[in-house]
Amino acid sequence: MSRTKITILHDSFGHPSLLRKEWGFAALLEFDGQRILFDTGNSARTFAENCAALGVDLQTLDYVVISHRHGDHTSGLSHLLKINPQATVYTPEETYGVFGSALPGAFYPRCHSLPRYFQYYDGNPPEVIQHGTPWPDANFVWVKETTEVSRGVFVIPVVSDVPGTRELREISVGLRTSQGLVLVAGCSHPGIEKILEAARPIAGRVLCILGGLHLVLTKEPEIRRVVSALRNDWNVEQIAPGHCTGEPAFAAIREIFGERCLFAGLGESLEL
Repeated sequence: MSRTKITILHDSFGHPSLLRKEWGFAALLEFDGQRILFDTGNSARTFAENCAALGVDLQTLDYVVISHRHGDHTSGLSHLLKINPQATVYTPEETYGVFGSALPGAFYPRCHSLPRYFQYYDGNPPEVIQHGTPWPDANFVWVKETTEVSRGVFVIPVVSDVPGTRELREISVGLRTSQGLVLVAGCSHPGIEKILEAARPIAGRVLCILGGLHLVLTKEPEIRRVVSALRNDWNVEQIAPGHCTGEPAFAAIREIFGERCLFAGLGESLEL
């Protein structure tokens, strides 16, 4: 049986401790002998201090997954790359995105009648045009479709169609365990049901959902609809809500899931 342990490194709620609470999310996923960092929180300082306090060695990661481009999930990247500059970092593929991108040099229409000084690249564009990123030395791998990146670990990109985040690309991680799928979500901007639909081919049973469900500003009737659907329609066995799920949704999940609601506050380590 594969061993799954998830430790919350960055969040804004949890039992009293010396850890620094701050809005944002980061977690260490330990699965079947693999160590995967998922997101890096809202602050390099907070991320660094919490990792040190929890004894998390960022030099021995197998790789990193960043769910989406928002600062409360990416701001610890500078600390991570200082400690582990060679780390492979899986990110959403977005043209002109914060994680960089590339286009063929011939992507734009040419007009050879213009003087050369009025043509891009003096009329001799490179074979590939690389777009910039705040982390130019990072080893980013851009993800466009669901991919098994290592044994039993899937990255699941979904595009949001929700007003306010429309066209935002977000990656969730699916761990295919012998008991079913453990789905780790950063914010669920596209909607947790849309993410579950994309993850359906990986495993028939959902053992646990962990992370942000982005119900923090959602009205009560929709919160209850979503949470009830997770239990009754999607047959989710356990749920460990965090980050942007929101306090009213925390309450609804505790009521509807009962003992199957797991506490995943800052510093907690869940073994699934």
